[in-house]
Amino acid sequence: MKEFSKNAKNYEEYNIIQKKVAKKVVSLIDRDCKTILDLGCGSGGIYKCIDWRLDNFVGIDSSKNMCSLHPKGENVEIINMDYEKDIVYDELLKKRKFDIVCSSSSLQWCNKLSQTVKNFSKLSDKCAVSIFCDKTFKTIYDISGLDRFLPDFKEVVEIFSNHYDIEFQREFYKLYFEDNLSKFRYIKKSGVSGGVKRLSYKETKKLIENYPLDYLEFEVLYIKGSK
Repeated sequence: MKEFSKNAKNYEEYNIIQKKVAKKVVSLIDRDCKTILDLGCGSGGIYKCIDWRLDNFVGIDSSKNMCSLHPKGENVEIINMDYEKDIVYDELLKKRKFDIVCSSSSLQWCNKLSQTVKNFSKLSDKCAVSIFCDKTFKTIYDISGLDRFLPDFKEVVEIFSNHYDIEFQREFYKLYFEDNLSKFRYIKKSGVSGGVKRLSYKETKKLIENYPLDYLEFEVLYIKGSK
């Protein structure tokens, strides 16, 4: 998560895919949902796409810098905290209910996704989320030999199915660049590199020189759940 905090200002300029993904997540939310909890709210990707009146919007993010960029408002509450911590659900949000829990481009960073889904499923009978999965940057991992750190979509589907009746959809995106250096600059500035094991300077240079595609690959899983 430190990547997102450090690059908070750059994130607004480089989160091309994330903006597209957030817009699709919002399309999964029924317009009669007036109270919304957004996990990993960041700089407001989901909130900025909502075009109907809300009674209450609560966003949670562990990055103070990202929270500072989120739109503020009378019915908006932004909480700077790690939403994986049980205290968020046992104390901070205890006895509160939401029309829907949503999350865009964040849950893939969870250390214990199963526990997180279990926790937030107690707060709402509906959810709408997007999660980047392990075919993201597929060619980079194939060439470098690094272990993939993003989740397999089947595992994610199984976890959510334990708590919701779900509909899901996998989308594959390609983001094109003029040169390889631009691709790797995008990875760094957007924060999507997340917890990737760092390559040495020599290895990175070799990867940049030999990357065979004129685009980066992304795999995104969309889930809409209800009880």
